[in-house]
Amino acid sequence: MEFNPFSADFFDDPYETYRWMRDEVPAYENTQYGFWALSRYDDVLAAHRDWKTFSSEYGLTIDQLTDPDTPVKGTSIIMMDPPEHDQMRKLVSRVFTPRAVQSLEPMVRDTIRRYLTPLEDRADFDLVAEFSAPFPVEVISTMLGVPPADRQQIRHWTDVLLHREPDTPGVTQAGMEAALYQVQYFIDLIAEKRRVPGDDMISRLTTVEVTDEDGASHRLSDGEIAGFAGLLAAAGSETVTKLVGNGVVLFHRFPDQWQQLLDDPDRGPGAVEEVLRYWAPSQYQGRFSAEGSTWHGRTIPAGMPVLLITGAANRDERAYEEPDVFDIERPATLPLGLGHGIHACLGAALARLESRIAFDEIGARWPRYEVDESGLRRVHMSNVAGFSNVPVAAASVS
Repeated sequence: MEFNPFSADFFDDPYETYRWMRDEVPAYENTQYGFWALSRYDDVLAAHRDWKTFSSEYGLTIDQLTDPDTPVKGTSIIMMDPPEHDQMRKLVSRVFTPRAVQSLEPMVRDTIRRYLTPLEDRADFDLVAEFSAPFPVEVISTMLGVPPADRQQIRHWTDVLLHREPDTPGVTQAGMEAALYQVQYFIDLIAEKRRVPGDDMISRLTTVEVTDEDGASHRLSDGEIAGFAGLLAAAGSETVTKLVGNGVVLFHRFPDQWQQLLDDPDRGPGAVEEVLRYWAPSQYQGRFSAEGSTWHGRTIPAGMPVLLITGAANRDERAYEEPDVFDIERPATLPLGLGHGIHACLGAALARLESRIAFDEIGARWPRYEVDESGLRRVHMSNVAGFSNVPVAAASVS
């Protein structure tokens, strides 16, 4: 067997490959694309915590990591190591504390209802294309200060940027163009926020100051703010889109679990965690081996790309009892579904809130629904796994 993160088999169902990797080659080397991979829970956890060995400064994707000269260092908070990373994260972390996120619940629920209500009188619809794809970007874009008319365009640029052709690790030509359009859009928006600031995240970022290693203070450049905005817009939309879509399919396939959630909405947080574990929206996180390290008798040399495979770690029988069983009442563990360590998802609390409310509102409208499995379509994206289309036939509670 082989692990090819760009193959159609990987996008469709990588879990047998993951099992083989965990059992036979927990420190896996792919010579075709030039990377290593860790797949066991304890190994992925340890590597996430060891940022000195596994650096983020060279990028996250194979195409970035296999070209150390690619100028990605410092272009985004996820492409930084401490101390720069810590300084930048502090600038926006207060917006995403559990208490701050909880205050957003009315806005999030209103946004979700705004997209679900038009579907109530229809017998069938696509719960990803018409709901879980458009609503998350509305939430994060509202927080950023993106005008309503532009929010869905941000999502479309992100989708094109992340798309990968089978067996091709690099960004497509359309993806490169989308990235340029998005950066220029945010540069123009930042300039407008400097002229006319509002009560939003981009406006606040134009006024904050950071202190460098020499103790000098400076304000963020437009490029730095654009990096923040692009990252938050992408991560804040794609993760929830895939998490909710995955959950809709899983609850269709495991109706007993859906019934448990309907019977007791307080199980919502556990349901979200189990969807994250079972089908992680981010299947792996890329790192660069800054120094050699030995795993299970094999040494990953310095200067190599390394994939930390969250999707495999989440199904490791060394960490979970019956890991291939979908169980929303599974005892809590240290979750990896939204990353871990210094680069744990900044918006994890928001993603969990949005997903919990989404399942709650879906259940209130359609306690019974059927997924048309023949119409399921998966995305082929870098670092992102899930569905672009989940067609359903639903019965209203009325």
